[in-house]
Formats: sequence, structure tokens, C-alpha cells
Amino acid sequence: MDFALSSPTRLWSAAEVLTRPCPVPAAAGVYGWHFDEAPAPGLVAGQLLYVGIAPRHMSNRPSTQNLRKRVRYHFRGNAAGSTLRLTLGCLLGLELRRVGSGGRMTFGRAGEASLTEWMAEHAQVCWLEHEEPWTMESDLIAKLDVPLNLDQNRHNGFHATLSKIRSDARARARELPITS
Repeated sequence: MDFALSSPTRLWSAAEVLTRPCPVPAAAGVYGWHFDEAPAPGLVAGQLLYVGIAPRHMSNRPSTQNLRKRVRYHFRGNAAGSTLRLTLGCLLGLELRRVGSGGRMTFGRAGEASLTEWMAEHAQVCWLEHEEPWTMESDLIAKLDVPLNLDQNRHNGFHATLSKIRSDARARARELPITS
């Protein structure tokens, strides 16, 4: 299964994923992100850099998330709701800001639009349906070299660098005024 994410037979662009009908199934599963341009020095373009699951395992309530919702959100959402977008924006040097009441952080309208454009140009995704994706997330992160994943990935050589970049961006955002 990890080979299907690291060396997929097909990758999908934002333009393809955001069309109707959407090719991404409204089902549970895992997804992998590839980039034709590395978002930071030290990362390799053209390789799998991030994996995610949908839905997350929630024992106290059912999740409404699925592959289609999650993948589409990563392509057009914001950093407050997408760890992938938060990571990419920080690596690309976008300014993280507190928004609304100050509890959420995004790159603001202009920054999120810039990130959406960058992803449309450079990001591609693949996926696999799986009824209980949370049962395989740890194993995938342990087996694959996915430097943009932080959770459960301390063994990765890029972990400390990415952690510092994101931590510094959050610290700077806390010093700046809240934006609308």
C-alpha cells in the first residue's frame, strides 16, 4: 500500500480535483502529496512528501470527513484547517497571522490565495480508499520518508527544521495584531 502512495500510477492536480464531478471518492482512505517543485531547500521535488488520512478516528462522535472533502480542502482551504497548508505556507515564507478572535492562524486572504496558486501549479495528490485509515497512518509515516509530516515523525531528518520554522512562524504571529 505504501508503494501506491510513494510511486503512484496516477497523480491528480488541483484543476482535476476541483472539477465536477470530482474524481476523488467520497470515501475513507489515505492520500499522498507530491510536488514538482520542492517547497524548501533539502526536500526533493517529484517525491512523496506528505501523507494524510480521512477521516481521523473519532471514538466519541462520527466524522463527516472523507477523501474528497479533505483533498479539496487542502487545495483551497486555509492554514487553520489544513496542517499541509500551514506547513507549506511557512516553508514558502508566507506571513502567518492570527485572525478573527485570535484563536486561529492563517496566511490572510492574500497569503492563502498565493498558497492556493502555488499548490495549483506544483502540488499533485494520489489516494487509496481504506475503511479504517487511522489503523495504517502510523505504519505509513514510519515506513515512508514524508518530511512534511510532523506527528509521529520525529525520526525524519527534516523534523527539527520544520518544527522550528512552524514554531517561529506561530511566535511571530502572536506578536502581530489580529487581522480580520
